[in-house]
Amino acid sequence: MTVTQPEDKKKRNGSKLRKLRNILLKIIGVIVIAIVLFLGIVYITNIISTNSEAKKIEPYGQHVSVDGKNMNVFIQGEGKETIVLLPGYGTAAPALDFKPLISELSPYYKVVVIEPFGYGLSDITEKERSIENMVSETHEALQALHIERFILMGHSIAGIYGLDYVNKYPNEVSAFVGIDSSVPTQGGTDDEFPTEAYKLLKKSGFFRLLMKLSPDQLVTPTVDDETREQIRILSLKNMFNSNILSEGENFNHNFKAAQHLTFPKNLPVMFFLQANDTETEGWIPLHEEQVKNSVHGKVMTFDGGHYLHHTQSKEIVKNFRLYMEEIKEGSLK
Repeated sequence: MTVTQPEDKKKRNGSKLRKLRNILLKIIGVIVIAIVLFLGIVYITNIISTNSEAKKIEPYGQHVSVDGKNMNVFIQGEGKETIVLLPGYGTAAPALDFKPLISELSPYYKVVVIEPFGYGLSDITEKERSIENMVSETHEALQALHIERFILMGHSIAGIYGLDYVNKYPNEVSAFVGIDSSVPTQGGTDDEFPTEAYKLLKKSGFFRLLMKLSPDQLVTPTVDDETREQIRILSLKNMFNSNILSEGENFNHNFKAAQHLTFPKNLPVMFFLQANDTETEGWIPLHEEQVKNSVHGKVMTFDGGHYLHHTQSKEIVKNFRLYMEEIKEGSLK
């Protein structure tokens, strides 16, 4: 026997369902509006803050003309020998990032920090960030400064550009020093670079929000509050700009271009490496392989992270000076 609901009961149930549906639609609408408002606030806050912070940037160093644009360089010290410092990938303000190392080096050397295009206070260039362009631009900057002979010292990816530089301009470099520097054969550089995701992160303002929510993402040496604030401002300004993104897109090309290169046999080459790198397999052996045929090749390890020049500058400089003295004394025997 089939029992049917009375008509009025069906109407009441239908009315309840419509009310429930309307309530759900209103809740969804409120959520959507809240999300849109949140995204809008993040976006507008980023624009306002970026414009405000641009007025707070304190100039340092000097500009040299490279390919018709301004490249910023920072010089400290008056030693007879010159050390040229090249930064790791994406370092927002190289001259400020190298501050502890500069302090240790400058009593003995003339120290020159190169800020590639898109870094620090340098201009943005339209040229692709290929190893060929970046190395030739560094050379042009040094020529503009009338620096003809120097020790080349670099952090991270500067190991790739430095290797190319000493092969292209062998008469200019008297020694190469790598601070946890990259090796052409280290692997992992053929992964697709997420350019569009990084663009969205920067343009939307979410990179600023992430920096605000997690301040420890800002990697800085031990510096005063004013310097740390400048690094923060320049990090927000420079991170994921067109040159930094182009350099990331060129990782595969740049590493492959250096794979056939070796350091000149008689060039002093010294690597300062973190002792316990867990990200790159065979980190220390890869560097030992680079110097195995060098007359003056040496690898030293320290406890610490990738930014050894933040924490081990004093030891780096002390050991480098001893190393160079040993080479000079050996050449006199």
